[in-house]
Amino acid sequence: MVTMQPALEFNADKEGEPIGIAQTICKRPIAAVGNSDGDFQMLQWTTDGSGKRLGMIVHHDDAAREYVYDRDSPLGKLVDGLDQYKAKGKGLIGMTNDWKVVFPPAK
Repeated sequence: MVTMQPALEFNADKEGEPIGIAQTICKRPIAAVGNSDGDFQMLQWTTDGSGKRLGMIVHHDDAAREYVYDRDSPLGKLVDGLDQYKAKGKGLIGMTNDWKVVFPPAK
């Protein structure tokens, strides 16, 4: 007899995110976008593959129009990703300067 047991196969955060992606699509993606340090391993895994790769971080730095994921955020911290992406000159998207509209106006 086969039974299903409630169990977490992997946690889709930090080192578990690449595992989940690999199990779901069965290959390394060529592009990935994240917004917190929980996505950093996914971005590393994606961009470490052969050939052309794209890994970008959306820096939630616009508290006036949305909310902030940053060094001191209580949720969704962005410390390692912010430091390493800035140091390497990689794709860092800032909501304050790079997004004209965060949410469309209500109709």
